[in-house]
Amino acid sequence: MIETVVSSARERGEEAVVVTFWPHPRTVLQQDARDFRILNTLEEKKALLTALGVDRIEIIPFTRDFASLTAEQYIQMLHDKFDASLIVMGYDNRIGCDKRTAADLCHPQIVGCADPSKGLPLDIVVLDVCHSERSEESVSSTKIRKYLMGGDVATANAMLGYEYTLTGAVVAGNRMGRTIGFPTANMQLYEPLKLVPGNGVYAVEAEVLGVKYRGMCNIGVRPTVNGVGRTIETHILDFDQDIYGLPLTVRFLRRIRDERRFDSLEALRSQLIIDSAAV
Repeated sequence: MIETVVSSARERGEEAVVVTFWPHPRTVLQQDARDFRILNTLEEKKALLTALGVDRIEIIPFTRDFASLTAEQYIQMLHDKFDASLIVMGYDNRIGCDKRTAADLCHPQIVGCADPSKGLPLDIVVLDVCHSERSEESVSSTKIRKYLMGGDVATANAMLGYEYTLTGAVVAGNRMGRTIGFPTANMQLYEPLKLVPGNGVYAVEAEVLGVKYRGMCNIGVRPTVNGVGRTIETHILDFDQDIYGLPLTVRFLRRIRDERRFDSLEALRSQLIIDSAAV
């Protein structure tokens, strides 16, 4: 979809603009807001879009009043506020409070041309079902969330087209890992609504102070040491620096194993040696 926006803009000698909303509409409209988690923070979204060649990113504050716009009012707003001459829609997009589809707004058999009889001020390009180059399965955020929550980060990454990422500040932990030779960086996420993959041990790429390292990340409740609450702990290989308070980025590569309780710290240490070798 973004590639179509960019290529169309280049052909027409115009800017490629992405209009996005913040906060996420599902949190404002309270659609399963208690359990809903986002795949990208706003800063991550901006960086990804810029890397794809987007010239400008416009962020519209999403409110209940804004959600009351009809599809035609929304399209008129895009034309008036952003001087839009063409919009790109997915085959199953529904826009406006009246939930209009692309077929409602233009001739479904004429891709790239709005129906002049409907008086729309711009053209509409309709894209077919989305597939990832690395996944034969159709792509949707719902499926990506399902795979991440199940710990299948490899399939989620194939759909995303990049490694799923968490970013946060390194905070103090109980230092138990250091006593068995595996110090960990405990992360507090900058965005509390960011989706955290399912509990388990993962091979990751850890980035700190602009340098990338191999690492292994444990997400879970630390049952061997009777942990309280869910934590995100990363052991960074070949690294021994004090990074408390600094930003840490963790990119998930694959899941190694389930989180489980061990009979002793020595048994845990033996497993961590095996895990680090796997990483």
